[in-house]
Amino acid sequence: MLKLAVIGKDVSKSTSPQIHNFIAANLGLEISYEKISIPEDEFEGKVAELLKTYDGLNVTIPYKLSIIPHLDGIEGDALAFGAVNTVVTSTLKGYNTDGLGFKQMLDNNGVNVDGESVLLLGAGGAGRSVAKKLLDAGAVVEIYDKNTANAQAVAAEFKGVNVADSVVAKKRKLIINATGVGMHKTEGISPVSAEILSGCDVAVDLIYEPEKSEFLCIAESLGKKIINGRAMLFYQAYYSECYYFGLTPSPETAAKLFEKYLKEIVK
Repeated sequence: MLKLAVIGKDVSKSTSPQIHNFIAANLGLEISYEKISIPEDEFEGKVAELLKTYDGLNVTIPYKLSIIPHLDGIEGDALAFGAVNTVVTSTLKGYNTDGLGFKQMLDNNGVNVDGESVLLLGAGGAGRSVAKKLLDAGAVVEIYDKNTANAQAVAAEFKGVNVADSVVAKKRKLIINATGVGMHKTEGISPVSAEILSGCDVAVDLIYEPEKSEFLCIAESLGKKIINGRAMLFYQAYYSECYYFGLTPSPETAAKLFEKYLKEIVK
């Protein structure tokens, strides 16, 4: 049995244990899975013990960068993104499965971005991983962040990403909300107006609670295809478990598991 946990500043409401236990049970794997909230001023003092105690860690806000100095190396997308969300403690290697989860979410919803115009809202950790995967898939990516320096940093890192100084209404294939606006204290607020959303074909919100953010509600009322972030969360968890157990990932298996999860757990 592998001993796993998710660590972050506040993971009290995290659905990671539910998702990981479901995936493990359906793949015939044995795990235990805990939630560990760590105040920022205690992280450096606790991280070494966590790496000794657990077989694997999922890392969330705000520790995806600060975990890296405690590892022996990072691989794959973690190198490209400069952020880690999955740690295999036996090797002290860090990985990032956010981009894989995002891309599979698009694929399973029949959204092809090759040659298409995409507006990405938010240049934080999620925005960076999404920007890279969009570029890899051939999209024409425009990124906007209230803090222009954040957007410029992403554009400097991933050549081909264009920085938007402001968001204007125009025809786009996709608008993606990677800002967090619409959840917790900002629930009921959309990061962009109906006028902006009227120009897109598909609206994607990385938020999964609430199931339909104001952003998605507006888009749906305009007849747009809408996608919420629950699938991305599930798929990144699946790819994490593949790293923990040394499994070869199967997008088909991931998709089937997610459909089963929606029917049996989410309902």
